[in-house]
Amino acid sequence: MKLTALGLAGLSIPGCSTDDAQRVIPFSAQGLEADSPRWNDLRSHFGLLDGVSYLNNASIGLPPRVVSQSVADGYRAQSEDPIHAKHDLQDRIRESTLPLLARFFGVQPEELTLTPNASVALHLQAVGLNLRAGDHVIITTQEHPAGRKPWKYREARNGIEVTEVFIPSPLPSTEDIIRRFDDAIGPRTRAISFCHVTRGGHLYPVTDLCEWARARGLTTLVDGAQAVGQFGIDLRDMGCDAYSASLHKWTLGPCGTGFLFVSRDASERFSSSFEPDPASTSYGAPGTADFAIRASVGTAIEFVESIGMGQVEARCRYLSDYLKSALESQSGVRLLSGERDRSAPGSTIFEIDGVDAIEAVDRLAALNIHIDEHQRDGHNAIRISTHIYNAANEIDNAVRSLMELSV
Repeated sequence: MKLTALGLAGLSIPGCSTDDAQRVIPFSAQGLEADSPRWNDLRSHFGLLDGVSYLNNASIGLPPRVVSQSVADGYRAQSEDPIHAKHDLQDRIRESTLPLLARFFGVQPEELTLTPNASVALHLQAVGLNLRAGDHVIITTQEHPAGRKPWKYREARNGIEVTEVFIPSPLPSTEDIIRRFDDAIGPRTRAISFCHVTRGGHLYPVTDLCEWARARGLTTLVDGAQAVGQFGIDLRDMGCDAYSASLHKWTLGPCGTGFLFVSRDASERFSSSFEPDPASTSYGAPGTADFAIRASVGTAIEFVESIGMGQVEARCRYLSDYLKSALESQSGVRLLSGERDRSAPGSTIFEIDGVDAIEAVDRLAALNIHIDEHQRDGHNAIRISTHIYNAANEIDNAVRSLMELSV
């Protein structure tokens, strides 16, 4: 079942089965303020169990019912008529999913390679960059392990040099960050690799960094796993050469979806690990893929577009601001998320005196409140990541439960 393109005027989600598809739950985001209680109605479009507060969207998001149904329909079709279903799903991916995804990010379909996640895409972009022994790459200390390990692999296997630039948490100014990169550059520097949004929700000055790198002839490779789906992104305007993302976090795609973008203008600097043909625009592995899941990425994009990325960003920002206000009223709490221009809309990290972050995750999970820890970058921090289907009362309950741990 495919979500029709209704824009902001309305969103109609079919019921749990095709037999009662005529039963719909309308939702309109047109003119809806970010703090409107009507956002709570959106919860019915998701299958989350009653009584569960899911505040860990930065780990993995919730696919809406229409996306889950799309995946189930695809697998059912494959079990009923494998060959025809395979070809139908492949056609759908080529003719619908990839064009939708490309339009959503302002690029061309041939510049995108579907992957199971950002980790695979990060590996493909790092291993695929044409480098020689002795070439130098700059990364940062705030990279996710999936963004750091491929470069360490190339350092050990290909003899390149990798420098990790220390970036404080919370983030310093844009000028400070660029100065740190500037101090690390050398005569053999060929590329910089960094995250768009860090695991802790810090928003890097990605466009400024890409402009700085382009002026010096450096290739830019960006980890967008925590960025896509929280706010609108135009990769062409951003100016990066490669970008990796997961679609099963903020973009609400089915689990096991992501993509690698390699700009057409930079394609001669990359090679596929699987396809020796220099004219190929695909960097993924050949062979049978999870067609039903990949085809359903288009359904997720349509779902998000029907609400509107501006509305999504505003709602996420409202909820994180609400959380920050609730935390600031408590004693013994240190907010680590920066100002709006340095923090993503939906992720908030903070420390509570006397509370171990990992223990707090387990204690709240026992209450059906799901959060995450951020014990890195020198922090013993808790991370709460809120999305459009979350509500203010869930935040109130989470804060109250966390503060009870500090008593």
